[in-house]
Amino acid sequence: MSRVFASPEGLSPSSTVTARHAFVTLVTNSDYALGARALLRSIRLTRTPADIVVLHTGGVDAASLEPLTEFDCRLIQTDLLPLSDEFNARHQRRNVHEQAPFTKGRKPDFHSPLDNFCKIRLWQLVEYERCIFIDADAIVLRNIDKLFLYPEFAAAPNVYESLADFHRLNSGVFVAEPAVATFEKMLAALDAPDAFWPRTDQTFLQSFFPDWHGLPVTMNMLQYVWFNLPELWDWRSIGVLHYQYEKPWEKDHPRADALRPLIDLWHAFLTGEQIPDIAGLPNPQAGLTSP
Repeated sequence: MSRVFASPEGLSPSSTVTARHAFVTLVTNSDYALGARALLRSIRLTRTPADIVVLHTGGVDAASLEPLTEFDCRLIQTDLLPLSDEFNARHQRRNVHEQAPFTKGRKPDFHSPLDNFCKIRLWQLVEYERCIFIDADAIVLRNIDKLFLYPEFAAAPNVYESLADFHRLNSGVFVAEPAVATFEKMLAALDAPDAFWPRTDQTFLQSFFPDWHGLPVTMNMLQYVWFNLPELWDWRSIGVLHYQYEKPWEKDHPRADALRPLIDLWHAFLTGEQIPDIAGLPNPQAGLTSP
């Protein structure tokens, strides 16, 4: 049964609520709208009863969003956060990438640091008891509704190069409990004087939730694990596959050959054709070297 709630400031939903819980993603341009098509199909195939919410900014046109309606999602138009001019200047793409360059992989040209902060509007979705956020450059490989039982704030570690990375979280998948009070506290902390968040929302969330709860690494399996830490990879246990850095919809990106099995899998979920039995896929061979 659908439920009606007043829309928080900065959000314009397309439809009413139908569940207590929701999967949430963020679409900021046509590239991520394409990514969301594969993500939404993958979520629907798990037969979850939860809502699917797509937050989308003004950088996405109606034609790019229209294919998402096939998956019975709630489209919620999202304003950029009400942040100071000084904050916005510090976090422009050029400034972020000059002060904190990406050295482990290549971010595509469409990467927009300021848009990333719109993730925290999830805490305005108070019509839901709990939400699972998933980046639009990911796919869900099995039902993960059990994550709705995890406490706030829960995220998987940012492991893709070495086990030493277990102390850092990755904000591509996280569990949160929406609350207006939390959202307001986050805005104040985010735009503190001279604040600079080198990995945007990810750095901020780890600072705001220093005692974050750890999800299994399999709930946010980063694609570089495929060749950097193949011993961690087991298709039978992976819940979410996250295509960090280079995206599977890019043509001939620098690591396309090394990641070909993962790219082909993403395209299967995009089209809905020839989606394989995930548990039967071959794991990477130990001894692979980074491209």
